Amino acid sequence: MSTPDANSVTERIAIAQTTEERFLRQIFIRAQMTDFVRDPLLMDRSDGLHYWDVQGKQYLDGLSGIYVANVGHNNRRVINAVREQLDQMAFAPVMHGSNPVAVQLANRLVDIAPGDLSAVKFASGGSETTEAAIKMARQFHHLQGRSKKYKIISRYESWHGSTTGSLSASGLTARRSLHEPLAPGFIHVFPPTCYRCPFGNDLSDCGITCGSIIESVIEMEGPDTVAAIIVEPIGHTGGIIDPPEEYLPLLREICDRHNVLLIFDEIINGMGRTGEMFAADTFGVVPDLLCLGKGLSGGYAPVAALLARKHVADAFWGDSAVNPGFVEGHTFEGNPVACAAGLAVIDEMLEHDLCSNAKKMGQRLRGHLEALRKHGIVGDVRGKGLFLGVEWVANPATKERFSPPLGTAIGRRALDLGLLTRFDPHWLAVGPPLTINASQIDEIAQILDQAVGQCLAERGFQSS
Repeated sequence: MSTPDANSVTERIAIAQTTEERFLRQIFIRAQMTDFVRDPLLMDRSDGLHYWDVQGKQYLDGLSGIYVANVGHNNRRVINAVREQLDQMAFAPVMHGSNPVAVQLANRLVDIAPGDLSAVKFASGGSETTEAAIKMARQFHHLQGRSKKYKIISRYESWHGSTTGSLSASGLTARRSLHEPLAPGFIHVFPPTCYRCPFGNDLSDCGITCGSIIESVIEMEGPDTVAAIIVEPIGHTGGIIDPPEEYLPLLREICDRHNVLLIFDEIINGMGRTGEMFAADTFGVVPDLLCLGKGLSGGYAPVAALLARKHVADAFWGDSAVNPGFVEGHTFEGNPVACAAGLAVIDEMLEHDLCSNAKKMGQRLRGHLEALRKHGIVGDVRGKGLFLGVEWVANPATKERFSPPLGTAIGRRALDLGLLTRFDPHWLAVGPPLTINASQIDEIAQILDQAVGQCLAERGFQSS
């Protein structure tokens, strides 16, 4: 990657040093704006597994941006594919049809997808895709003469997106409450949080209560009113909730018994993150609808996709006088530039077998995370592939949490030390690009070890 010349670096640094008063107040971001203006982080460039901010500080990307940069930053195959498509055609008239690149990407996804997932609906981002899945499930049943089947079952502590429907399906109180009342027809159940079982069970004899109780919920609501269940195979926002192996097969059986569609939200889980191309492959369960985003384009253009099994897709064929097809559309769906990026990402993943690398490097990373138990604050390590999390506890024997929490402090210290992670008050997640190598995995572990040690020392604790 070429290095910016001295003048451009000087200009960027000057902008960074003056924008607090003049410019930063003009932009909404995901964090509290007051905090951002006080201590702004402005990334300037990226290459491989690293970012550099406008001050020139280097960061190891332990989060793939936000589980997006699966094939690394500055990937020339993807960049060249995007450039070539820009020269060919940047935008197609989406109201009147599609374009060859979108058709090609749809076929490629169908070729690599598990089971009989056989049709694709494109979108620009994950929220649009999960929203489309909810709509498709409801319209599917409507077209089958079952218009009363509209309810969607999802899980507490889940996150499915920011649009009204996807937010209604989400189960994070802090993110939902400010926008309530939300859409009707959404029912929440407890997630398979085995480390902190909401039912007080032990996995050895629990009977997978978190899964079996969903059938009871369907029966109590009335099977003729439930359209779909939507889950992330491995839940993210609850702290990398990796279910017991029986959980997702059980959901598949329950859905089949009650004619309920099973939706996998693989916006984060998909595209090699769990060590297989799809989390559906990792768990050996084929959903009726599968949502993709984030890593599908590697971060080079906004693209997401909803994949449907054949029996679902077939319901949308017919006479337009009585069957309008799937009533859903977005301006940038199937954008040729974004789809060119998606095709190049898939080629890169297959050619370099990045799924296998994710599995191998994930095992190495898990070993390092387990080694953090020496500090005496690791309660649980969970996840699959390069999608791993650590829960911090004050007492591993009792699972007592820190008060005040320590997780945010550890994550921020890691950021100060040059490592991007995903952190919450009680847990931290790591999800680096699938191109990562062993020495970079070791560097992540070294920084985390240092961050934990420093935070404990500041609180007057000593590692075990």
